[in-house]
Amino acid sequence: MGPITHLMGNGLGPPLIWIPAVVVAAAMLLPPLYLFLSVTKTGIDILNIFRDPDTIGVMGNTVLLMFTVSVGALFIALPIAWLTIKTDLPLRRMWSVLTILPLVIPSYVGGFIVITAFGPKGLLQNAMSPFGVDRLPEIYGFPGAFLTLTILSFPYVLLPLRASLYKLDPSIEESSNALGMGAWNTFIKVTLPMLRPPMVIGGLIVALYTISDFGAVSMLQYETFTWSIYVEYESAFDRIRAAALAMILVTLAAILIYIESRTRNLSRYYVSGSGSPRSIKRYELKAWKGISLLLCSIVVALSLVIPVSVLIYWATRAVSTDDLISNLIQITANSVYSSLLAAFFATLCGIFIAIFAVRYPSRISALVERLSYVSFALPGIVVAMALVYFGIHYVRPMYQTMVILVFSYVVLFLPLAVGPIRNSLLQVNPKIEEAARSLGKTNVKVLSSVTFPLISGGVFAGASLVFLLTMKELPATLILGPLGFKTLATYIWSAAEEAFLGYAALGSLILILGSAIPMTWITLRGEKL
Repeated sequence: MGPITHLMGNGLGPPLIWIPAVVVAAAMLLPPLYLFLSVTKTGIDILNIFRDPDTIGVMGNTVLLMFTVSVGALFIALPIAWLTIKTDLPLRRMWSVLTILPLVIPSYVGGFIVITAFGPKGLLQNAMSPFGVDRLPEIYGFPGAFLTLTILSFPYVLLPLRASLYKLDPSIEESSNALGMGAWNTFIKVTLPMLRPPMVIGGLIVALYTISDFGAVSMLQYETFTWSIYVEYESAFDRIRAAALAMILVTLAAILIYIESRTRNLSRYYVSGSGSPRSIKRYELKAWKGISLLLCSIVVALSLVIPVSVLIYWATRAVSTDDLISNLIQITANSVYSSLLAAFFATLCGIFIAIFAVRYPSRISALVERLSYVSFALPGIVVAMALVYFGIHYVRPMYQTMVILVFSYVVLFLPLAVGPIRNSLLQVNPKIEEAARSLGKTNVKVLSSVTFPLISGGVFAGASLVFLLTMKELPATLILGPLGFKTLATYIWSAAEEAFLGYAALGSLILILGSAIPMTWITLRGEKL
């Protein structure tokens, strides 16, 4: 058996890789296992619940929103990624950062902003009232939920697309151009097919994010599974039914993951050389420069400028005191600290899973990778309730400590780390790693000195996604956080619940700023623009 055959064969690989990957995948089963036990112990018939007309309606709403948001996010992300990586777009670095920053806006804040700005009697209507506009069309329901989730989630597709475009071997496009194909034909016939893996993984993340979102759909009164589950849990009237609905949601997530695995292009898109990308040839936009700038401006205005402006409008109405400022400083520090911990451990776990799945393909490694996505489809409250049960019954000393809280973040957001790392690893020629082993380097040395530097773009992209989602996470923090531990997410939610809209807006602005600064650094460093 040759060295490459051994590397890419069906064996489990070194214990250094497969043991951590399997342990992490097993940990991801805790919430679904809790749901399964909750349902089976009572003998409730999930099929009857599934056939219920109300459940069918909720399923239809969820699938419709999931599909449209995923397609909408792809249509926004693909041209933005190409413009900021492959063209001479003016202020390219600025657009690269600004188009990523919508990730820092929580969906519940986004829903509040959409209602305030575009509601029937919102700020837009007030601005148009001198022209005789007394009322705008209703934004509640599907239109508002679709708009909110699309403008906030398209960066989930944009990040892996940009990382892949940066790493693609430019000689392939150069060969296409040498054969007489123009920039457009080269993009359609050469570049676009090679972007299938990041488009699939990005679309999967957006789909899973959409079906697990609670904040936007609740604010905009669009009934999906997450809203139904939350109502059942909150009322404490029929939590078994809530668990059954959550099981259906897990099934939907499993179907998505299966479809992704069946349609994924198995080709490796690594560069042909040493793995260090050559200088990217940038196409001249020429007459399309104005339209390209207009497109970027519209996307940034809808996803960032308008939301921040609305928050500033409300924040200026908050009464500032020394106690408030001191409290917000401590709360901000808590958010950054817990998010950094979550990003570190989720990325570490993601590296092991990605290497196991890509370098040692087998049924076991494929199963491990798929299991890493399951809990991402669960609402945070369901994961939190599962870990409450686990913490009280099995690891009580860790209950309501940072250990359980950070573990919940890893369970919720691990796919955000696995996806970009996996895409980056697909572009690394395995012969490079095998050559390092043939020179006497151990597996640890190869991982740290060869593999990690080559996939650092994907690692940084995955870490940034986990950090941002953790900063915004609400239900898990509310339920599992240590006593007295407050984050910006819990502060914003509490202020909004008590109708202190100015304080909620002030906390939201700090959350955006606290996430935007490291996000900007990670984006520029990770993609080396």
